[in-house]
Amino acid sequence: MTAPTSPTKAQLLELVAALGTAQWQDFSASAARHGLTGVQAKLLAHLKGPMPMRGLATMLVCDASNVTGIVDRLEARGLVRREPDPSDRRVKNVVATDEGHETIRRVRAEMQATHTALDALDAEERTALYGLLERLRDGLRPGA
Repeated sequence: MTAPTSPTKAQLLELVAALGTAQWQDFSASAARHGLTGVQAKLLAHLKGPMPMRGLATMLVCDASNVTGIVDRLEARGLVRREPDPSDRRVKNVVATDEGHETIRRVRAEMQATHTALDALDAEERTALYGLLERLRDGLRPGA
């Protein structure tokens, strides 16, 4: 019996991209069931605390003017609110409301395709995968 060959970096990247795409499609479909676009849900998911509009634009890789419209729509639904930054009142921070946190929790909980795929792994495999993905993410952070 021959030993399996090690996958190339290109093969690994292709698989990671395919998994990321499938996860994004599942996330966006779940978000749509809650009346959100994928980008609106992504913004909401990243609001762990107050975040300036410019920071949101950087995170979403878009122009700050686009973020204004996204935040306007989320604010109209009561999912986020704008607050002046305590250190610079010219800067507006965006904060998720309790309803916003609950909505994104439900979006994530209802990602059926992703949850089903992860159910194929046992606890030990999930722990190993988590450790490997953390190492990859750490290597992709700025300054790493």
